[in-house]
Amino acid sequence: MNWLVRRHELNVERGGVLMGIVNVTPDSFSDGGRFYALEEALGHAEELERQGAVILDIGGESTRPGAAEVSADEEVARVLPVVRELRKRSEAVISVDTRHAAVAAAVLEAGADVINDISGLSDPGMAELCAQARCGVVVMHMQGRPETMQDAPAYGDVLEEVSRYFEERYDFLLEKGLLPEQVCWDPGIGFGKTLDHNLTLLSNMDQLHVAGRPVLLGLSRKRMLGAILGGTDAGREPLSTAVMTVWGHLHGAQIHRVHDVEESARALRLIQAAEPFVR
Repeated sequence: MNWLVRRHELNVERGGVLMGIVNVTPDSFSDGGRFYALEEALGHAEELERQGAVILDIGGESTRPGAAEVSADEEVARVLPVVRELRKRSEAVISVDTRHAAVAAAVLEAGADVINDISGLSDPGMAELCAQARCGVVVMHMQGRPETMQDAPAYGDVLEEVSRYFEERYDFLLEKGLLPEQVCWDPGIGFGKTLDHNLTLLSNMDQLHVAGRPVLLGLSRKRMLGAILGGTDAGREPLSTAVMTVWGHLHGAQIHRVHDVEESARALRLIQAAEPFVR
């Protein structure tokens, strides 16, 4: 299973591919403001790459529950300098977390390889832009919008509904000219889901490979971890993310979007060393 990400063709068949998070926002749910300045963001990105991140995901808009939308101009001002400079310094796959076509156009021109879109490429012109650029796309499922998504999420069968959404988006993307190899799915842990919904998806990632495409898991420091452990701080510990990252890996996720790369990299290395000996 390969994922076409513009300049690269990543082999994700074995899984365990890490995407390190670089937030350049003042209000992200876990590290807002820490890496807002350019040099801090670049230094953090380089450290994540050293720790084992194959992909670096740059985000200029917080999508935490209740977050207000940021204008495309403001988002470009935040992420474009980071992408430009990082492209000069690094051979890592550069992803940008955006739902705005205008932002995608700017960062793709600057050398980004992946558009990671929580809205599933719904902004007018986004799909056509990604088709032309031959960049990788991460298509996420979300019920509602960030402002309201956690008000009262409800599903008949969350696994079936997320799968159906991916099927519909896949047909749409191919109609717009994307290649199957460009597509990666994200079930949207914490985006319009209860704890039970999240755990159902997490434990059945192998059923979400619509059209044979890879699945990205993003649960790093999510509120669901704190809900399980009985405290927000416990949910933000690197160990919490590492344990559930391994669980997702064992149940079908290929790519893992995390804040704390080193801990998750070690956990995955251990489990992958043992996997060939399963009888």
